[in-house]
Amino acid sequence: MENKPVLAGIYKEFQEFTRDQNSVILGTVDRDNQPEASYAPVLKEVDHFYIYVSELSRHTLNLLEKPQASLLFIEDEDKAKHLFARKRATLQTRVNQVERDSERWNQVLEKMEGKFGEIIQMLKPLEDFHLFELKPQSAGYVRGFAQAYRLEGEGLSEVTHIRDRGHGKSEKSPNNATK
Repeated sequence: MENKPVLAGIYKEFQEFTRDQNSVILGTVDRDNQPEASYAPVLKEVDHFYIYVSELSRHTLNLLEKPQASLLFIEDEDKAKHLFARKRATLQTRVNQVERDSERWNQVLEKMEGKFGEIIQMLKPLEDFHLFELKPQSAGYVRGFAQAYRLEGEGLSEVTHIRDRGHGKSEKSPNNATK
């Protein structure tokens, strides 16, 4: 049985870790199903993330055509205890474009200006920029060796410790292959 107080602490830590990031690594897919890795400044509000990005970036066109993305938040290398065990959160998201000049668009851009400064005022009128809301569907959170968690459900509040295999046991190993 999972230890609920510990898992509640993991949930809180995950929320704080993703909230405190200023940018996110994006994984998108183009019309030919080719993967594209990029990044964007990010704002977290409650359980959603927002990016304001230009059509000059391939990830924007990908998001317009295929409204899904993977997000990666990762601890800075110089802050990590070990490069093989950097703290990281990976989220699978559905993407919605926020309509330009809508009440929500104005609210989010105001919050972005508070976080990122007056650059937002410069970018706001540029029509090739799109505001996207990224809604997490599931997530993984790694906080060190043998400390991997899966987050699912409403608000990603269902946390489970991934320990079904453990280190040293590969599903792909010839010794574990089914015949």
